[in-house]
Amino acid sequence: MIRFLSPEALWLLLAGPALVAAYVLLMRRRRKVVVRYTTLAPLREAMGPRESLRRHVPPLLFLFGLMVAIVAIARPTATVTLPSEQRTIIMAIDVSLSMRASDIEPSRIVAAQNAAKAFVQKQPRDTRIGIVTFAGTAALVQPPTRDRDALVAAIERFALQRHTAIGSGLLVSLAALFPDEEIDVEKAVLGGTSTRERAQKLRADGPGARPRAAPKPVAPGTHRSGAIILLTDGRRTTGPDSLEVANLVAQRGVRVYTVGFGKTGGGPAEVDGYSMFMAFDEPTLQSIAGITQGEYFHAPSAEELAKVYDELAARFEMERQNSEITAFFAALGAALLTVAATLSALWLRGYA
Repeated sequence: MIRFLSPEALWLLLAGPALVAAYVLLMRRRRKVVVRYTTLAPLREAMGPRESLRRHVPPLLFLFGLMVAIVAIARPTATVTLPSEQRTIIMAIDVSLSMRASDIEPSRIVAAQNAAKAFVQKQPRDTRIGIVTFAGTAALVQPPTRDRDALVAAIERFALQRHTAIGSGLLVSLAALFPDEEIDVEKAVLGGTSTRERAQKLRADGPGARPRAAPKPVAPGTHRSGAIILLTDGRRTTGPDSLEVANLVAQRGVRVYTVGFGKTGGGPAEVDGYSMFMAFDEPTLQSIAGITQGEYFHAPSAEELAKVYDELAARFEMERQNSEITAFFAALGAALLTVAATLSALWLRGYA
């Protein structure tokens, strides 16, 4: 659907009917002119059906060109599919002990690893990918890189741990996207005064030291060069509040695409010979995606998880954007006007 940034300019399109009316009146006037010939043969030869029709083509092209040029003045926009600008993607993957469950064959963690490796291989070669794992705490196991072998090796080294800290996974992912900014992960994850905060205080006490200003918040979803994909099969049991961290991520404009792995509402699963009831926190995952202008996906099986990662891979390669297409209309209008002028000079010299 086409929208306009300057719709008030469309009023100029009313000039079209006025020009058509003026042209019709001009043609009627010319018909009333009496031309005397000694014989009608020259007139019939000069004004055959083809010649009569051809004389109207240049004015018609001129009218179309003028209308298209007016549309260009109104600055049209449309949703078009373009190469994605997401050039750094952080994959945050749950490695809590529940991922050992075998209700999804051969196990949840193996299914997640296989889907993650397939996603990595399908990304364009210029896309940098980082890997974050989270359980009771979170760690950047592979900084953003284009080295696919290093990414696959990092995915294969996943080690399961106790608890689930979704907020920590989000925060470490955000810090990986903005390595030059002083995002205090240690304080948020462990609480209290962090090593970085103590170092900043020591620097601030020195002569001429100035604390670094916090980055200015931006609108959610406006950071076009990075995104986070977060997968979990559980709910937060420790670490910072997930929604509070989601708001921090949204203030940087980063989108988070969340994936709930397992059955909606939960279900029994076997872990190390014990039967456990396991469920992921779907409302929280939906809220994280909503706060950051991302999207939520549900993957109840290994096959569905593979489909989710396939869809995300295609989305990050090509994405739909609302783009201004003024240049297209301006070029088309100029071309029509040029053709109209050329044909008028070639065909209508005898009618002047």
